[in-house]
Amino acid sequence: MAGFFKKKTVDDVIKEQTKELRGTQRQITRDRTSLEKQEKQLEMEIKKMAKTGNKEACTILAKQLIQLRRQKNRSYAVGSKVTSMSSQTKLMNSQMKMAGAMATTTKTMQAVNKKMDPQKMQQTMQNFQKENMKMEMSEELINDTLDEIFDASGDEEESDSIVNQVLDEIGIEISGKMVNAPSTSRNNPASSTSKSDGISDEDIERQLKALGVD
Repeated sequence: MAGFFKKKTVDDVIKEQTKELRGTQRQITRDRTSLEKQEKQLEMEIKKMAKTGNKEACTILAKQLIQLRRQKNRSYAVGSKVTSMSSQTKLMNSQMKMAGAMATTTKTMQAVNKKMDPQKMQQTMQNFQKENMKMEMSEELINDTLDEIFDASGDEEESDSIVNQVLDEIGIEISGKMVNAPSTSRNNPASSTSKSDGISDEDIERQLKALGVD
């Protein structure tokens, strides 16, 4: 019972009207088909009467034919009108839906505008820009400080320290070889020189390669 007394929506009304218009259109089509059959029969009767020379009968049938054709033309006009009404109804329904959508959108925009404070948003954006600039300046300052601490001069000092360490290690190796070398008589400097010459350039290069220095 509750569904029986339910209020019809616009879509329900349009569906009912569309259904009725379709039924009317089908009835008009059936009537026009019947008129077309009658038209053909009258044409045949007129030809038949003309062959027999019955002029009076031809005149009466011709008048009937004219009226029938007028009625058929009216059926075309009515059918066209029904089709137009159906299209117009659908168009109106579409426009109503668009109007409803625009009304809903308008309400939403009004609600958003009430919650929105342009001045506050502008202040927020300005604060964001200000803090962002501070952060960029701080980052630049930190980078400059780090560059000063780890500048090129420091790199050179570190490089010199590594080279000196390598040379010291080579010197230790050379000194070790010199210590392990057999001693010579002070009276035989040639022999001492000969032993010292035992550390050749090849030995030094081999030590450098072992330390990873080309």
